[in-house]
Amino acid sequence: MRDKMLLRRCTVSLLSFTLFAAANADSFENTAVVRTIELGGSLVHVTTTFAVKALEAGSSVYTVALGDVEKQKTSWLEAKVKGQAKALAVLDRGADSTNGVHLLDITLPQTLGLNATINIVLDSVQTHVTYPWPERASQQEEQALKYEAGLFVLSPYHTAVQRTKIRSTSPSIHSYTTPKALEDFTLDATVTKTGATITYGPYNNIAPSANEGFISKHQQPVVVHYNYEYPVAEVPKLKRTAEISHWGANLNIQDEIHLRNAGPALKGHFSRLEHQTQAFYKRSSPHVIPGITLHLPAGIQNTYYYDLIGNVSTSRLRVAPSVPKNAQTNQYSVLELKPRYPIMGGWNYSFTLGWDAPLADSASWDKTTGKYIVQIPVLTPIPAAVVNEAEITIILPEGATNVEFATPFPPVSSSMSTHTTFLDTTGRPAITLHFKDLTEKHAQPIYVSYNVPLSAHLKKPVAVAVAFFSVFAFALVTRRLDLRIHKK
Repeated sequence: MRDKMLLRRCTVSLLSFTLFAAANADSFENTAVVRTIELGGSLVHVTTTFAVKALEAGSSVYTVALGDVEKQKTSWLEAKVKGQAKALAVLDRGADSTNGVHLLDITLPQTLGLNATINIVLDSVQTHVTYPWPERASQQEEQALKYEAGLFVLSPYHTAVQRTKIRSTSPSIHSYTTPKALEDFTLDATVTKTGATITYGPYNNIAPSANEGFISKHQQPVVVHYNYEYPVAEVPKLKRTAEISHWGANLNIQDEIHLRNAGPALKGHFSRLEHQTQAFYKRSSPHVIPGITLHLPAGIQNTYYYDLIGNVSTSRLRVAPSVPKNAQTNQYSVLELKPRYPIMGGWNYSFTLGWDAPLADSASWDKTTGKYIVQIPVLTPIPAAVVNEAEITIILPEGATNVEFATPFPPVSSSMSTHTTFLDTTGRPAITLHFKDLTEKHAQPIYVSYNVPLSAHLKKPVAVAVAFFSVFAFALVTRRLDLRIHKK
């Protein structure tokens, strides 16, 4: 047993070494790396362009390295060839604890020959990478955030030249880090600022950096303190329930949304006069979330939105007509939701939103397998907000069998259960999925397939008929019973 365990450990170590060595092979060279960071509130968009040159023929897999913290904060990632719309396959090879990096393999659209070049664009969205500074602010003060990142873009390949551009929404930048000890990479200024853009680099002749030696010697944090003139919104928890009904040909979706202003906490008391003055002179305050605008599906009916007090009557809904399934159109309904009170920094607001939609708009039937296929959206995007935790429950028709589902990205966990509601006999199958750190990029459909036999369709009318005749028979019997003690 001990020899087997030792052999297994050696095999795993050898495999890890082989994979990492493959990433460090002299198969590519980065002729240029340009990283652009678009600063925001809850979300930060990062675009990194790798100008790659193949150093050997037959190269088809390019490896990208992310720091451990960067990987944890990256909620969405996509790789493309510059100028092309089709996304490339990305394989997560996991963390390399020895070097403190996370490796991703990108499969190129075609094998490169010797000295062939290609430009790979890596788009990502980072969450929970900014924080308010100062942590508390009054209504009259400005809102400032801090953002931190690594100076160098890590790569297992040699890089000829590299630069990082950090762009803010406002040229009002309080401070930014000036890196030190970079004589090995540049003789010019290590950082420059032009308007709302801070540029680190260019840095030249960078050795393979996805290793512990380079990180400990040269990698250093970069912190930018900037003004942010928009509210910082986040959703600590979202609970979505989607119920599929074949009898009503209906898809009901209900969201329980807990909204939070993640900006600086309000210092002092809230001044209604100051808030009304800012609204009168149309001076939007970054500390306040006055409302949110949501894009709901077209053709929805029976829409409702309420909070803990009741119906939110200060909102406005414009419903778009239903469109055919898979139609190439961006038509949608618009809901302008205005809370009962302005959501200040550190404040919360919980509300429920639901609607009915024709099942035909999102369902289809496969003749070969006899299965129904329904697509359920993961979430309704909330602009510039991150959903920390999401629970998606999909309730299928009673009697559904052979249930399968496919998610656009892996969930944290998934489970099957039975949901029982009115007029149910055996209950309905329910799928529960949990996700973390969702953004607008994650608003993609979940596909659920299942069979519904004829006997399952008949369960509900049979149950209703049995219940009706049971009541009728009970009333018929009770009318013929004489429960009087004294008879005339």
